[in-house]
Amino acid sequence: MRVPSFESVSTWHQPLPATCSAQRQALLDDVATRIDALGKHRLRVAVDGYTASGKTSFGHELAAALRRSGRPTLRASLDDFKNPWSERHLYDRESGEGYYRNAYDFDATRRLLLEPAGPSGSGAVVLCSIDPLTQENHQDVVVRAPDDAVLVVDSVFALRPEYDDCWEFRIWLDVEPELALRRGATRDTERAGRAQAEAIHRERYHAAELIYLAEVDPVARADVVVDNRDFTRPRLLRP
Repeated sequence: MRVPSFESVSTWHQPLPATCSAQRQALLDDVATRIDALGKHRLRVAVDGYTASGKTSFGHELAAALRRSGRPTLRASLDDFKNPWSERHLYDRESGEGYYRNAYDFDATRRLLLEPAGPSGSGAVVLCSIDPLTQENHQDVVVRAPDDAVLVVDSVFALRPEYDDCWEFRIWLDVEPELALRRGATRDTERAGRAQAEAIHRERYHAAELIYLAEVDPVARADVVVDNRDFTRPRLLRP
């Protein structure tokens, strides 16, 4: 029988991951087993790390591993829960400091996504608030999460205090900052051009992540830390 899988309606899609190596699959199965052992009630999992550390791919692969163990999954990204771009004139969203403080809609994230998907939540979950590309509002698109479903959310800043209490399991993907910068600039070159992509990643995203690391110390909060420098040979660093 096919295990249910619920996906975001967002048009912002990262490329789906290639076929896993045996080492990567073994690590994903290990992490999925740790999550499944937390109980058969609804669970919420955060996949955090630097921009371009591989969070989205890891989230897709982890959800697939959870479904192989029989758990229904929901997939979301907090990129789909940002404040509308049209309102950026009301606040700073383009500097590192402004991006960290102002880009994300904390209330909508909790109210529409995280709280309903929790063990005692309603199960009526919105997987996309505002589409990052079209800016279309999808808050009326609601899915019904099964009682044993696992919500897997990838995002930078996922462990910040505004919603850190909403996770049953926290994952940090560990890569060197400069590697993440190179990956991100390469990924966004076609859309923005190389020079602009490098500037945005260094002056906005990376600058915001340095604030996050200093204020929150997300690595210390993670249940699992994964060395994701080499996609084919990830390693479990903690526990």
